[in-house]
Formats: sequence, structure tokens, C-alpha cells
Amino acid sequence: MENLEKKYNIELVYEDNHIIIINKKAGQIAQGDKTGDAALNDILKAYLKEKYNKPGNVYMGLVHRLDRPTSGGLIFGKTDKATSRLSKMFQQKDIKKTYWAVVDQKPPKREDRLEHFLRKNAKQNKSYVVKAQTDGAKKAALQYVHKASSEKYHLLEITLETGRHHQIRTQLGAIGCKIKGDVKYGFKRANPDLSIHLHARCLEFVHPVKKEKMKFVFSVPQNDAVWKFFETNS
Repeated sequence: MENLEKKYNIELVYEDNHIIIINKKAGQIAQGDKTGDAALNDILKAYLKEKYNKPGNVYMGLVHRLDRPTSGGLIFGKTDKATSRLSKMFQQKDIKKTYWAVVDQKPPKREDRLEHFLRKNAKQNKSYVVKAQTDGAKKAALQYVHKASSEKYHLLEITLETGRHHQIRTQLGAIGCKIKGDVKYGFKRANPDLSIHLHARCLEFVHPVKKEKMKFVFSVPQNDAVWKFFETNS
């Protein structure tokens, strides 16, 4: 089935009758947007249709998203039951999400908890740190640990407590740690492939149907020297 994965440009990590998990590549979109580019939920439908020679429509439930320039773990539901249960688990924060970010400055502390109030500007598709009483402000919290450094960059491991729009990008920027390639949030130049060095590294959860504990660690983009350095040296 590797040739089929190559054909559809997906990196399949896990699949059973209820869920499918992939390692999203930077640049791929989880669901359709105004660009009209092929979205992963549609790509996965076509992949499963061909893999199992399925007649008619294939169901694919989107339960969470990753920003387009971000890579890493993404879960989809293969049935309505699994999708609704996974969505509830995300809402109740029963799924632990850990991210890796490569930033340009060493953070002020080796580890810390950041709490800000963020407001999304839909027109700019960007979030800003604002005062708590600002109209539309939402509380955002994360924890980070400084894992490793190279000559130019620093690797942070981040655990999310909330799931706000562009939360990691906004909060790290607020403490002077700009993510490599993320010009929208102040990094000086874009990466050649327009990715940013933010990667959904790990997902831990209880299977929505089988009730088994599951943990997945997603490899970083293998064609990137900076990512490869930190995967080896963290």
C-alpha cells in the first residue's frame, strides 16, 4: 500500500475500522478553504475508496485541524460514532497534544507556563495578545520546556491547555521567541517551502471505541536539516 500512499501524498501512521491517523505534511490543508486546493479529508476519502475498492461515498470525519504551514499528527474519524466521540474528547481536553517549535531566541526560562488573552482578527487571519477585558478576548494557556539548542535556533516542547487560533505562534511571539519561517508572527524570512517550524509531535488519548490507551509520536520532516538536527539532539 506504500505506492498508494505515495500516489495520494499521505504518510499513514495508524488505521483501524474507526479512526485513521496521518503525519500531515506542511502545506497540506485538513479541510477545504477559499484556495480550492485539495483537502486531506477529501484525499483520504479517495485513498480509502481505492484501497478497499469501496462503492459509493466514503465517510471521513474531521475532528481537529493544524495550520496549513504546520506539520504533524492529525486524527480523522472513519465513522460518525468515532468522529462525535473524538470531537467531544477534544472539547473536554481528554486528548493530550504535544508540539515541537524551533524558535530564534532562547526563552527567558527553561520551562514555564504562559497565559495570555488572545483576540482573532478574521480579516488578517491572525491573533493578537490583548487585555483580558478586550471585546472578543479568549484566555490561552500553554506550557513549554526548552529541550535543545543549535548555534542559531532553540527547540521548545509545548503542551497546550487551550486550543485557540494560532495560539502557539502568538504566545511564543509574545515572549520574543519567533518560530522559524513564521513571517506572519515576526520571523525575518520565510522558509523556502513556506512551512513554519511548528510540528504536532505527539498525541495521547483513549481510543474512542476500543477504549485502549494510545500514544503516537510523529517524526519531523525528514528533508529539513534543522528538524533533523533537533530530532537527533533533543
